[in-house]
Amino acid sequence: MGRFLLLVVALLVLVWLVRAALGGRARRDSGPGQAEALGELVRCAHCGVHLPRAESRSAGSLRYCSEEHARLGPRDE
Repeated sequence: MGRFLLLVVALLVLVWLVRAALGGRARRDSGPGQAEALGELVRCAHCGVHLPRAESRSAGSLRYCSEEHARLGPRDE
């Protein structure tokens, strides 16, 4: 019985190590490509949310996440 439990534990550790190794490689590979696909990120002057420049609205020199926030203008802090 003890050998069986040791075998199960060793198998679980092996599966965990393989999944960690494969998962880490996938995260490293997708990181830079995803950032390049989004383009430059800008911050909404009203709510502070970050979004791709192509999806933002401009009013003067400031960028906004929506027409409503562009209409409201920058938030006073």
